[in-house]
Amino acid sequence: MSAKPLPISSNINCEPLKALIREVQDFPKAGILFYDITTLLKDKRGFAALIDALAEHYLDKDIDLVLGMEARGFIFGPALAYRLNAGFVPVRKPGKLPAATTKYDYALEYGTNTLEVHKDAIQKGQRVIIVDDLLATGGTAEATTHLASSLGAEICGLGFVVELDFLKGREKLKGYEVFSLLHYEK
Repeated sequence: MSAKPLPISSNINCEPLKALIREVQDFPKAGILFYDITTLLKDKRGFAALIDALAEHYLDKDIDLVLGMEARGFIFGPALAYRLNAGFVPVRKPGKLPAATTKYDYALEYGTNTLEVHKDAIQKGQRVIIVDDLLATGGTAEATTHLASSLGAEICGLGFVVELDFLKGREKLKGYEVFSLLHYEK
């Protein structure tokens, strides 16, 4: 069954969504300003506008799958997949997926991390987007592009709710279309 997605009002202004994001000083450590999206998520109009704005950006791209990274990508990915009439693929930390997986190890500032996806989650040539709540340094998003590419995906873009422009994570994603709803300079 291949139903068309519902129409979405065009040119959604996302700037008012910033008022729904709580700013927490000195979390998780002194000197850090944390942008807490939980206050946006609990606002029914704000959350709906956020999903509609993400969906509007991708409606004409004929997306087969939305990939969301653990854990906050699991909040936006399924809602966006539903809106785009696409499937959802969870990208998990090691040991969380029950069937055969492929993994990608990537460097962090102090150490490494690993992401996994089921080997049969993406078929060669499927059109995918990758979504998460935040683009900071870009490491997790870059790792997810490697996983998706290794399975033969055509990556049509990466979407984020918030981008911390001053951390320049977008630079790790050169060659991909990157879309962020909200930008913070500092």
